[in-house]
Amino acid sequence: MDLLEVRELRYFVTVAEELHFGRAADRLAVAQPALSKTIKRVESRLRVTLFDRTSRSVVLTPAGAALLEHGRHALNAMTVAVQNAQRAADDAPLRFVIKPGGDANLLSGILAAYAEQPGARRVDILFSGATDRTDHLRDGRADAGLLYAPFDDLGGLATETLHVEDRVAVLPGEHRLAGRDRVALGDLSDEVFPRWPGVPGGGSGPEIADVSELTALVRIGRVVAVLPRSLITPVPSGIVCVPVPDAGPSRILIARRDDDHRDHVTALITAAASLRQK
Repeated sequence: MDLLEVRELRYFVTVAEELHFGRAADRLAVAQPALSKTIKRVESRLRVTLFDRTSRSVVLTPAGAALLEHGRHALNAMTVAVQNAQRAADDAPLRFVIKPGGDANLLSGILAAYAEQPGARRVDILFSGATDRTDHLRDGRADAGLLYAPFDDLGGLATETLHVEDRVAVLPGEHRLAGRDRVALGDLSDEVFPRWPGVPGGGSGPEIADVSELTALVRIGRVVAVLPRSLITPVPSGIVCVPVPDAGPSRILIARRDDDHRDHVTALITAAASLRQK
């Protein structure tokens, strides 16, 4: 018998993340007594204590912390293995990852052009965070996706440029530069820029996860930003976008793993690239 079953590992990870048996039971849709019994059975089988429990708190022990670190990786690996097995089936859908609001209105055209290809499959759209679309592609969670250059790391990926656009300074309406027809990066050197999770060398301002958070902070004068124009179109009220020519252009790319030559993925890339040529 295995020392730890997948279900038991999932139960443990959920309790470790919540540090509360009641909330963990709700997440797992199981009864709390059954969850507690499972954790005790795991501790007995492994001969370690995973949690220090009191009437007021649940705290991971060093053994529990070690199991959480590696247990998460094991569950992720299991998920990816199942997804890859399903994807290998002839009728598996094609998984396409994008950033919410980050398709520059290209997505509907891409899907329509792909649907006309012989053997086109259903396309499942996956929405990612600001910086993890490349992870989706490299670990097999997605077959293709839309990326931004020069912002995303393109190592190990094959890409086609679909759209080139300028970058703009995103400023509050009353900003000292809001009335200009263009600004330089040097004009913004004293401004506070936000930090994006997973992006090194960011600004000194608050960490934000998406453009909606950014626009809220820009509107009240907490931060400014320089973004590809499509990410801030249409321009929200109370905000002004001013071109920044010396920031250089931004490119929207369709990408896949450079070792992925499956016909249905190639058909999607070809369909997307055909739109660029029109």
